Amino acid sequence: MGKTPPAKKRWFGQEVMHLIKNRELLSIASPGLLFILVIGYLPMIGLILAFKRYRYDLGILGSKWVGFDNFEFLFKSHDATRIIRNTLLYNCVYIIIGTAVALLFALLLNELTGRMVKIYQTTMFLPFFISMVLVGYITSAYLDHTNGFLNAILKTIGLEPHKWYFETTPWLFILPVVAIWKSVGFSTLIYYAGIIGISSDYYEAARLDGASRIQMMVHITLPLIKPLVIILFILGLGNIFRGDFGLHYFVPNKVGLNFPTTDIIDTYVYRALSKNGNIDSATAVGFLQSVVGLVTIVSANFLVRKVNKENALF
Repeated sequence: MGKTPPAKKRWFGQEVMHLIKNRELLSIASPGLLFILVIGYLPMIGLILAFKRYRYDLGILGSKWVGFDNFEFLFKSHDATRIIRNTLLYNCVYIIIGTAVALLFALLLNELTGRMVKIYQTTMFLPFFISMVLVGYITSAYLDHTNGFLNAILKTIGLEPHKWYFETTPWLFILPVVAIWKSVGFSTLIYYAGIIGISSDYYEAARLDGASRIQMMVHITLPLIKPLVIILFILGLGNIFRGDFGLHYFVPNKVGLNFPTTDIIDTYVYRALSKNGNIDSATAVGFLQSVVGLVTIVSANFLVRKVNKENALF
């Protein structure tokens, strides 16, 4: 009798046969895989800069190892508490309110028929393609203290105009509004795609039982798309420690007076990098953000698996 090949060899042989069998699909996917390799994985070699004192004349490999000294750049700053607090709180607001608004719009889209659905889809999705630089100019057109549209309205109704860029409190509301306006269309279409994938048999049975539209939303639509909501929520938590640089840099117009409520980790590190040129410190902060994001995703997924294994991401 012949010897049975080890499990690892059997597994390797099965994988090779699987790749050969699907070589046409693999060749089609190869440009995307190559793009991910070049853009997503090769630059990760530079992460070693987080543990080195980088010198241009010595290069990445020749620079001196300094351990975790570069990570002190963020935590020893007198602004550390403020920028970490702002980053975490803003991201929590964006995730929670953005999810709620996107779900509401998706449910409303599902109630429309005919061409109106496409019109509303296009209207909501268009801001997603606008760059943050342009969004900053649009915001300035509303908030400029001399010719801004919002101040013109305040003058019309007899109220005093504001110098929005020199105040702090209004940005607690302005930034979430701009963030949701720009990104809600993309999230809405994802939820809408999940809703239209629900079998119509559920709704027909509910209509026969006399259920209203609101009841069908609450008892059929929302429970069936709950796994999709949870997955997107977990993925959103992966960026809980990484702010939207474009939103917090271009929209507040880089005015120092509103930094107490607009400054986040990413904008702070960018300004420090542009002044001091410490690539190693910036790399350390980026590495820390990625690690925190990974830990957050794994922890959130672990909690979801404890509650309902089927709704977990992995």
